[in-house]
Amino acid sequence: MGNPNAFLTIPRQEAGHRPVFERVSNFGEVEQVLNEGDRMLQASRCMDCGVPFCHWACPLGNRQPEWQDAACKGKWELAYKLLSQTNDFPEFTGRICPALCEKSCVLNHAMDAPVTVRENECSIIERAFREGYVHPRSYPRNGKKVAVVGAGPAGLSAAVQLNKRGYDVTVLEKMPSAGGLVRYGIPNFKLDKYVIDRRIAVLEQEGITFRYGVTVDTEHLPEGYDAYVISTGTPTARDLSIPGRELKGIYFALDLLTQQNRRLAGEQFSKEETVSAKGRTVLVIGGGDTGSDCIGTCHRQGCKNVTQIEIMPKPPEGYNPATPWPAWPMILRTSTSHEEGCDRRWSLSSCRFLDDGKGRVAGVEVEEVDWLPAPDGGRPQMKPTGRKSIIDCDMVLLAMGFLKPQHPEFGPNVFLAGDAKTGTSLVVRALAGGRAVAQEVDDYLKGRV
Repeated sequence: MGNPNAFLTIPRQEAGHRPVFERVSNFGEVEQVLNEGDRMLQASRCMDCGVPFCHWACPLGNRQPEWQDAACKGKWELAYKLLSQTNDFPEFTGRICPALCEKSCVLNHAMDAPVTVRENECSIIERAFREGYVHPRSYPRNGKKVAVVGAGPAGLSAAVQLNKRGYDVTVLEKMPSAGGLVRYGIPNFKLDKYVIDRRIAVLEQEGITFRYGVTVDTEHLPEGYDAYVISTGTPTARDLSIPGRELKGIYFALDLLTQQNRRLAGEQFSKEETVSAKGRTVLVIGGGDTGSDCIGTCHRQGCKNVTQIEIMPKPPEGYNPATPWPAWPMILRTSTSHEEGCDRRWSLSSCRFLDDGKGRVAGVEVEEVDWLPAPDGGRPQMKPTGRKSIIDCDMVLLAMGFLKPQHPEFGPNVFLAGDAKTGTSLVVRALAGGRAVAQEVDDYLKGRV
């Protein structure tokens, strides 16, 4: 442990973000970086707790105290080796993870200033790529083949772990490139896609085969493999079936996000196919991270303004006594996209879409709702108030989450991983699910189950 008193003398320092006026003009990553000295000081704030709740809270079981101790001492290669033992893609989680570890950090509970675990993690992996610590490795083959259907975080993590165990792994992906929602759903201003490309290049050199543009019918899996991992995510977005849903100008969030990422990758779309917020008055229905990503994307596309509505009540700022640790804190979160300009409203239910007379959406009628405690202590009950109003808009983005997929009954050599198994969750949980399913496949093929 480098400095047991650092948490007392060194304040939490985040890297911060590029200025709003600068970042809204492009899709470059908004998060900045600290210099090496400041980053080492931030890592030194980890006080190596007797019971490291950060390790407990991380779905991957990351050993944060160990690699932070190495980082604060400038032992970057050791920090990378410790980090990569539990996390196959720290360059993903270091950018887009909500940092469950930080919510569990003792310094968060004691002084509302947790260690900058996520940023430290990102610094370690970026240093590792820069210094050449990340390089292809070869593994002895065991003669068995595994197909991974879906190249999102869970599928990629499963592929990495199976490849290390000696299996010939083929990843089958319907899209033109690997990454799943990390590539096609997360905007570049949060995670630039070169981050994915450089890692895929390493995986290909390690022997993993990627086949793109391949749509697999999971009820008729391709022959020739000893086992299959289904990691196809949650492809069906939750719809809003209210009057006027057929009007033009109403899109699912991923219609916008995916197409924008594909355009940045060089793909072209016709005028009729293009989903763009340029010059539009936009309404985002859904108050989560996907809705936030839509807001930032709309600003960069040149929208007039954006409103975001959420059916749930506005959460409190700071501490919420209703969700004490170890529960996930339900508090008001303001993203970088919100900082760029957004009218946020809560406790609103959408009633109907309004027609401009030409078959295009012109607004949404909404109704205020109250949330009442359930008698049995379960989920609060929604009560319409009758107070209705109109929100004018000429573009609507539905960001209300995704439906848990239904699968046929599979044979014993077919395994589910990530969101395909659990429903929509976090990237870090998908990565953990991929590692777990790789162990299940290995146990099955080696007759341990």
